[in-house]
Amino acid sequence: MRPSHVEVDLEAIRSNVATIAAAVEPAMVCAVVKADGYGHGDIPAAEMALEGGAAWLAVALVEEGIRLREAGIDAPVLLLSEPTPEEAPQVVKWRLVPTVYRHGFLDILAEIDSAGAQYPVHLKVDTGMHRVGAAPRVAAELAHRIHDDPGFELQGVWTHFAVAEEDAAYTNEQIDRFDAFVAELAASGIRPSLLHAANTAGGLLYPAARYSMVRAGIGIYGLRPAPDVAPEVRLQPAMRVVSAVSYVRDYPAGARPSYGRRRPLPDAGRVATVPIGYADGVSRRLSSVGGEVLVRGKRYPYAGTVTMDQIVVDVGADPIEVGDEVVVMGAQGNEEVSADNWAEWMDTINYEVVCNFGPRLPRHYRRGCGF
Repeated sequence: MRPSHVEVDLEAIRSNVATIAAAVEPAMVCAVVKADGYGHGDIPAAEMALEGGAAWLAVALVEEGIRLREAGIDAPVLLLSEPTPEEAPQVVKWRLVPTVYRHGFLDILAEIDSAGAQYPVHLKVDTGMHRVGAAPRVAAELAHRIHDDPGFELQGVWTHFAVAEEDAAYTNEQIDRFDAFVAELAASGIRPSLLHAANTAGGLLYPAARYSMVRAGIGIYGLRPAPDVAPEVRLQPAMRVVSAVSYVRDYPAGARPSYGRRRPLPDAGRVATVPIGYADGVSRRLSSVGGEVLVRGKRYPYAGTVTMDQIVVDVGADPIEVGDEVVVMGAQGNEEVSADNWAEWMDTINYEVVCNFGPRLPRHYRRGCGF
């Protein structure tokens, strides 16, 4: 069996949720487990988040919510985007809480028998993200429609921050717009039981944005929305990407390993082959922008182009052997090649890094493994 896999520390997820919950109390935590738990595994992440004190879960897709229900998870599950009309029956069947921002979806939802009870919905108002969500005027219309319909409960009203990790002025403008919208609803007698606006960055950096609930995503996996966000809040990365040396060979100075022969070895030395590649989420760019891996607690550079199934590593004259553990991302000994390192090398964000490790890599779950 190929040694390449993703290791997930479940205790780290539980601990991170508990840490965030303590930081944002008395607001509740809604743990975002969409995109297969940001690559960590949606069901294990959800179970650990609830154990750590999360009161709600959130997903992007109806099928993601159904997976949680089929796994026996009974906590409230929020759909972060409005479902399609065709999905409305499944939303009701599986007791998922939809986000709404168009009349058309409410038309369909109103036709479905929800056993005579008021069906809870959350209304999303766009305060500046400009992706999805109703403009304030339309949102007000929807709020009144939901409030006046005996088949619905306007359980929540929410918005989404665009730049909470980097632009305080704009984030505060969004908070002010949201407060104004909520005040307008209250003046007409509409007071939803749940208000939420903050993601991880918003919850940690803006106490005024915590409201009833904070939707914590990247933070529950031990990563920060930006490296300088709330350093005093201790979070533990929950993921390592691990393989092992499969082949070792010595080459003369100037040899050019791998496709394209892009890079000559600066000195005579040893090249280790590792059976993991871009089909698993190891970007080809890493071999040209200074990427590194860990072997025996030491950093080594890529020796040539990342290929679909394998990478090659320049280990110099060190006595690296077949079978040695290789950490492609994560900690080993006192060293760490972090998701933030990857993000810096590839000019992206750590969210994309952890989500990109694909299904060819089995997930190995441990509890308190102490990477």
